[in-house]
Amino acid sequence: MNFLFITETFEMLIRLAENYTSTLFCNAYRNMAAEATTCVQEFFTDVGLFIFGTDISTEESVNRFFDTLFPVVYNHVINPGLTDISLEYAECLQMVRRDIRPFGNIPKKAIGQMGRTLLPSRTFLQALNLGIEVINTTDHLHFSKDCSRALLRMQYCPHCQGLTLSKPCMGYCLNVIRGCLANVAEVDLHWRGYIQSLEELSSAMSGTYDIEHVLLNFHSLVNDALIQARINGPELSEQVNKVCGPPVRKPTQSPGCTFDQNKDNQGLKMFLRDSEETLTNRRKEFISRLRLYRAFYGGLADQLCANELAAADGLPCWNGEDVARRYLSGSLLSFLLYFVFL
Repeated sequence: MNFLFITETFEMLIRLAENYTSTLFCNAYRNMAAEATTCVQEFFTDVGLFIFGTDISTEESVNRFFDTLFPVVYNHVINPGLTDISLEYAECLQMVRRDIRPFGNIPKKAIGQMGRTLLPSRTFLQALNLGIEVINTTDHLHFSKDCSRALLRMQYCPHCQGLTLSKPCMGYCLNVIRGCLANVAEVDLHWRGYIQSLEELSSAMSGTYDIEHVLLNFHSLVNDALIQARINGPELSEQVNKVCGPPVRKPTQSPGCTFDQNKDNQGLKMFLRDSEETLTNRRKEFISRLRLYRAFYGGLADQLCANELAAADGLPCWNGEDVARRYLSGSLLSFLLYFVFL
């Protein structure tokens, strides 16, 4: 599983939540669905922009959604008429929405939920991007001249003696590769801390911070807001008249629902049918696989020598000078010779 797979799941989740909300209007409030769908699209565009790194306010996005929705609700639910209200009257309604609170505490509740869930998701994606930068940086290292000479001697000097099948001894290989990767090994501690932080962040993205639960139930919050506005319709109409005056209407009426929910949801059905496709499960699977690479940088030299470069234990191997059964480092060899000739 790669980073792109995670981002695609976020995108799919946002699209599905948008479709749920648009479907609510088509099914239950069809006469205002076309106008409301525009509000819905703008809101979920903001959600996507925020999650993927754009510096916008989630609180302002929620407020803007309910600001632009109020004239639509007023026109079709609170004070319906044969034609739509004028643009100027709609602007007045947007301005007074936060004062007269037609949707009660629903906008405040939505602001709280979005603030709690979107920021951890945004941080999670930013952390993944940081990890990719680290990997890309360490993937294009420039080795020193000493390292290049040591690698050349280890890999190709046996060929000069006709020993084309001899691999380096394990100890010899480790000495050379660890020396070449000394700078990379310094990343190890930070890499381990990074993975631990990513695990903690992923664990925090559950319960009240579960973005799937919040986004896929946003349409329920919107429905509660519309019900509250309808219940308080007469009182709201009176408050609006005091500020904006009686409704001023246009000579034309807006069209009904133009949203094809079956078409738009077709490519998203698997998201719900298969539990493995949920963002939570994909994220957990990603973290589970990432744990396997916790010691990647610290053990890179060992992995390279054991899996690719060095000879297996017990086999003849190249020790830098000749073919031998084992490799003795310079310090160990000197130590043994000292006691032999003491």
